[in-house]
Amino acid sequence: MTALPPDIHGTIVEDTTIAARAGWSRVIKKGEMMRIIDLHGKQAVDFLCWNAHDHEDRYAAADTMKINETGIFLTTGTTFYSVGLTPLMTITADTCGSHDTIGGCCSAELNKFRYDVDNQTGCRENFLAEMAKVGMGKRDMAANINFFMYVPVSADGQMDMGPSISKPGDYVDLRADSDVLAVISNCPQINNPVNDYNPTPVQVTAWQP
Repeated sequence: MTALPPDIHGTIVEDTTIAARAGWSRVIKKGEMMRIIDLHGKQAVDFLCWNAHDHEDRYAAADTMKINETGIFLTTGTTFYSVGLTPLMTITADTCGSHDTIGGCCSAELNKFRYDVDNQTGCRENFLAEMAKVGMGKRDMAANINFFMYVPVSADGQMDMGPSISKPGDYVDLRADSDVLAVISNCPQINNPVNDYNPTPVQVTAWQP
């Protein structure tokens, strides 16, 4: 566990280091705060959330982009909406400034298809392992957020998994606008530059202000 930043005030409910390539999940209650810290920089953090009381009410990437009218990148002030238009979480602080909504998550199948590597699991498998703890499965998956991950899109619409732009210590703060189930996959990808080819740990702190 790292020392708590001096700007976090309130009752700490969790302070956890998520190992490189690992998953994590927790219910964040309405009004609680959550900080994700990229400890070493250039580490993608795949993220999903659901209404904690209705797992069919999952994060909706398209509706989040349309309602916020801020394009494909998320940053301070962005509210995450569910398929039922429940406000789930809002970014209240962001030292990185650009988080991806369109790249999705890696998986064993995608690693085989794109890079011809066998038995190399990804974020999809991490998500499913955490989701299984509360009885969810593949049908409950949704398009995810990628914190600290840069997916550039050119003028002709081409996209690529670009190198991360986050620095050591960059963080994003999230406020729970409803009771939410938050799930993280600390991305294990080593075949493209989203983690600088070197997955590293991240820190998650949750607190009640």
